[in-house]
Amino acid sequence: MMHFLYTITKQGKGATWLIALFCCLGPLNAYAQELISGKVTDETGDPLIGVSVLVQGTNSGTTTDVDGNFSLTAATDAVLEVSYIGYETQTIPLNGRTKVDISLGGSAEILDEVVVIGYGTVKKSDVTGAVSSVGTEEIQAFPVLNAGQALQGRAAGVSVQTTNGGEPGADISIRVRGSSSLNASSNPLVVVDGFVGAAFPQQNDIASIEILKDASATAIYGSRGSGGVILVTTKKGRSGKATIEFNSTYSDQRTTNRLDLLDANGFAQYQNMIRTNAGDAPYSQGLVDTDWQDEIYRTGSTMNQQLSVSGGSDNVNYYFSGTYFDQEGIIVNSEFEKIQFLANVDARIGSRLNVGINTITSRSEQDGVSTQSTGSDNIGSVNGGGDDVVSLAFRFAPDVGRFDENGNFSQNTVGDDIENPWAVATQITNVTKTDNSRTNIYADFMILEGLNFKTTLGYRTQNGTEGYFKPQTFVLSAGGGYLESVKRTNLLNENYLTYARQIGNGNVTATVGHSYQKFTTEGMEAGARGLLTDAFSFYNLEAGLIDQRTVDSRFSESEIESVFGRVNLEWANKYLITATVRRDGASNFAANNKYATFPSVAIGWKVSQEDFLIDNPTLSNLKLRLSYGLTGNQAIGPYASLATYRVQAPTVVGGAFAVDLAREANPDLKWETSYQTNAGIDVGLYRDRISFSIDYYNIDTKDLLAIDRASNFYLGTSDLDVLRNVGSINNRGVEFSLNSTNINKGNFKWSSNFNIARNRSEIIELSGGSEILGSGAPGYFAGGNTYTLREGEPLGLFWGLDYRGVYQGGEVPAGTALKEVSLDGDGNPIPGEPLFAEVPDAEGNLDGVIDDNDRQIIGDPNPDFTYGLSNTFTYKNLDLSIFFQGSAGGDIYNLTAVQLYNGDSNGLTDVLNSWTPDNTNTDIPRAAIRGRERSSRFVEDGSYLRLKNVALGYSFPINNFLQRASISALRLSFSAQNLLTFTNYSGLDPEVSYFGSGGESSGDDNVIRGHDFGNYPNLRSATVSLNLKF
Repeated sequence: MMHFLYTITKQGKGATWLIALFCCLGPLNAYAQELISGKVTDETGDPLIGVSVLVQGTNSGTTTDVDGNFSLTAATDAVLEVSYIGYETQTIPLNGRTKVDISLGGSAEILDEVVVIGYGTVKKSDVTGAVSSVGTEEIQAFPVLNAGQALQGRAAGVSVQTTNGGEPGADISIRVRGSSSLNASSNPLVVVDGFVGAAFPQQNDIASIEILKDASATAIYGSRGSGGVILVTTKKGRSGKATIEFNSTYSDQRTTNRLDLLDANGFAQYQNMIRTNAGDAPYSQGLVDTDWQDEIYRTGSTMNQQLSVSGGSDNVNYYFSGTYFDQEGIIVNSEFEKIQFLANVDARIGSRLNVGINTITSRSEQDGVSTQSTGSDNIGSVNGGGDDVVSLAFRFAPDVGRFDENGNFSQNTVGDDIENPWAVATQITNVTKTDNSRTNIYADFMILEGLNFKTTLGYRTQNGTEGYFKPQTFVLSAGGGYLESVKRTNLLNENYLTYARQIGNGNVTATVGHSYQKFTTEGMEAGARGLLTDAFSFYNLEAGLIDQRTVDSRFSESEIESVFGRVNLEWANKYLITATVRRDGASNFAANNKYATFPSVAIGWKVSQEDFLIDNPTLSNLKLRLSYGLTGNQAIGPYASLATYRVQAPTVVGGAFAVDLAREANPDLKWETSYQTNAGIDVGLYRDRISFSIDYYNIDTKDLLAIDRASNFYLGTSDLDVLRNVGSINNRGVEFSLNSTNINKGNFKWSSNFNIARNRSEIIELSGGSEILGSGAPGYFAGGNTYTLREGEPLGLFWGLDYRGVYQGGEVPAGTALKEVSLDGDGNPIPGEPLFAEVPDAEGNLDGVIDDNDRQIIGDPNPDFTYGLSNTFTYKNLDLSIFFQGSAGGDIYNLTAVQLYNGDSNGLTDVLNSWTPDNTNTDIPRAAIRGRERSSRFVEDGSYLRLKNVALGYSFPINNFLQRASISALRLSFSAQNLLTFTNYSGLDPEVSYFGSGGESSGDDNVIRGHDFGNYPNLRSATVSLNLKF
């Protein structure tokens, strides 16, 4: 841990080091100031609330109150810049005045707002592609653990979830318009301040985020644009005196839900039901009653402190920030700590040259606990599901405590040998330390009027270590350690020309450029068991047993080189054309297919600018858009097309190690290519007080990359993995987004944002067969598959038996059969066993036996719709924001319930309602130890509506006391996250984030969706935030 930071922060001094750092970063202007006041009204004389009044050339400013009044300090020769959505921005010279009233009139062209696109910007009104923008206010509306989470529910067609619930430091998974691949990544490309492949910066450092969705917008990124592109722009300085801003948040966090598990008495009752049915001796109940959820859960907390300073002069602008983040997880012994610094400096040299540097550096440390069971720990043991603390707490017997009578960790009393959950949570060390650094420098030179050349050079490094240690005090495994060290580098150089010129009644902007990017990864890892002592944790691996040591090292290198171009043409402020092309060469692919070209074209028509509509008082904007283009996916590892070999250490031939083929070569491996069509309409009403967009898209992705089984081409080798192009998939859908200002009168303002999207995927073709089966179940769920990939069906449909209720005795209902047949003394099936549907064979016959041939599609994890709704209310200086987010449709495979109804562990309280001769009106089979059978019984509707965030804030008026303290803004807010959830799902949380592990799982989150097992629980948080500006 970074104890020095942790300690001073916990003592309430967490900002001291940041304040000291920035106190010397820029002198404050000290000119004579006067109190300037006034009132802002509209063309009818009504006061306008929330109007921005800024002292031109500075960051000093304020907003009008509910009566349209404002006051600020400024020199009497200053110029005020007054702006408000829907009105023309005005500049007002004070000319010695200390009181000034301002009237805003006429409609501003809101659509002249600039939108960031790849390698340039464009007016929002001239956008021809499908682009969603998320501004500073939305990004900072609520505190999030990862800045990417701020996109959840904010943009139609964009889904966001963490990869492991509320785990401190967990990554996030983002999908734009669904998954378009099988084994290659479908995550969008993230570009931060022009650096391709960067990580999200800290939430408060972000100025805006643009999400590029269709090929017209993403083809400029070619082979990496098929999953969409997210462009992040960080904050920059502005000319004027230095502004210091301090943001501080503190959150109290708890789990959103708990499972209703058996207590000690209920557990004993359940075990005796099982033993009675099996004819075994009664269960001997323990003397204690332990709630293992209480043992591993705690109240967590999050603290985030950020200090920034920004300002500049006519020639140099700067923005510096430092952030300290610390999260104590809701599971004991889990924590994440991070410190980050960001600097943006832009300078003008003469009248033609602009240069700048953007750099971000961070250090993080994650203390983790094992969740989402893999069936083994990092050093290879297999003990009933591995060291998955969440599922262990659900499964472990509740009638034993932490320790037995001898002071050792207690052991489970039934079923599999599994580790004590409290011991796993508190005794295992699992720490990851990461240092990240990224620097991007640029020079932008104006060659001629309208012709600019820009060059950028960026370099990113990531150095990480992961250490895992399990002491010898565990009963079921020998203990041991593991240590891995990885270094990654990313070099990026881009050069491009941009030419902008007015031609007659139109404007043309052309861009042509070259890009080169190189990635390297080198690492090594070592592990050992049977260490002589636990005293040195994972730092003394040579002290392990000789035959229990492992070591590995690796190096990889890959390159991408590209040329690209784009032309934007706007004519008569009505007609728009965008044409883009990029040609990529990637070393990841075979020699025959290293290069590919990705073109796109889009057209737009501003119908509202035509003579027959331009004076329409209701319709302020009507634009039609249509685009078609190609994007690619090359998100595979280096050398994927080559054959690889492995050393068989136990086998020695002629005094040398034997070498065996591990993967077959594929000299024809090539890119995935997505053929994308998008049609959209943008509408604005009443000076865009109401605006909405509708997009329809169709994406055909061909030459899907997936792991396949090779032929026995090489002598002595069979069933080799090989990466192939195996087929095609289609995604199509509709997106709708609506923004409205519902009320803006007097003291009160109410605005709303709503979006909803539907995406449906269909597997069009799978080479070599019409179906691929796979498992997303934990490794100790022996045998069986949980999902299928089938031609003509959506991705990742659930696979299993169709449950038809409980057998009540007598004749077995037609079309069903018993899988586990227990006979009574007369040779008849015993009632109470589960019934499953039979699947007819090719001739339409049923064999009366339930086996693998009776497995079928039993659920669909893909939602019908996803949606988000936010409402913001402002009254005087008080504001309230309410954000709902949800999903309609989409099933969940409740693998946790599979385990907890299995009979060989603790269970849900519902198991006491199992079938008995006196309790036949139930759908729970009689109590017995079963084979963790996956069936439709455990497939549930995952629909939910969640009150995601509620925030109440107050912006204090800047009175004389605050002015004397040099405070220009003071805001206090309170918020709550995941406050309410409306769902019929019986598991922990409908936002499941388990993507498979262990055994037969591919671990690929494109196809393993909706599986619920062992996730770190999601969080319910209460947060207080403070914002100060000086």
